[in-house]
Amino acid sequence: MEPPLPLFDEEPARPLADRLRPTRLNEVVGQDHLLAPDAPLGRMVAQRRLSSAILWGPPGVGKTTIARLLARAGDLAFEPVSATFSGVADLRKVFAAAQRRRGIGQGTLLFVDEIHRFNRAQQDSFLPYVEDGTITLIGAATENPSFELNGALLSRTQVLVLKRLDEATLSTLLDRAERLTGHRLPLDDDARRALTAMADGDGRHLLNMAEQLQALPDHETALDTAALAHHVQRRAPLYDKAQEGHYNLISALHKSMRGSDPDAAL
Repeated sequence: MEPPLPLFDEEPARPLADRLRPTRLNEVVGQDHLLAPDAPLGRMVAQRRLSSAILWGPPGVGKTTIARLLARAGDLAFEPVSATFSGVADLRKVFAAAQRRRGIGQGTLLFVDEIHRFNRAQQDSFLPYVEDGTITLIGAATENPSFELNGALLSRTQVLVLKRLDEATLSTLLDRAERLTGHRLPLDDDARRALTAMADGDGRHLLNMAEQLQALPDHETALDTAALAHHVQRRAPLYDKAQEGHYNLISALHKSMRGSDPDAAL
């Protein structure tokens, strides 16, 4: 059972989503199919034998948090890089540091955010270090790894799919936010349900909206759904023109039209 959150907010200057970031794997919500004791990551942690993996899922579902906590659970040095800002020269520095650590008996977990943005040559640079165990590679991808990563890298990693957060999980995050800050969100029951729907499975976006609401002046009455829509914006559907988001949305449109549902199609 997880310990209670503090009754007051010790670092109010940090974004709420960061302050609520789990500090243990059993605090991560919505991904039990990967983290339960009999699930892939749960078994790895129990056996203290982490394998390289690609965490594939939409934004705001816990990819970075899980990678950081896996490193802690495995007593590994955590090396985060972003494919958006890093190149081969940066990776060489990480590999050299990992080799030095290996010489004194410490392992390294290399977390690569947006790994699908690396080109093929950059992806190839991981191969010898993953294969000989110098690093445990955990990549985060919002695009289908089968389309974006080369076969050699995929053959050396497991692809683990993270789920969008459901309504019950999002409600748990709201409860944690209220406990941490000591303030209940100024929403009636219908508006609270509407807020979780507006997040569209993205926990980070939900907490950002909650932070906006907690910054509002005190109201004598709770906000209803219409007032909620006035204060926060609905999350735009994921659309990437030519990749997976495009085909997911066009598939939803086709299914709505086949079902003769004009509202859903619109």
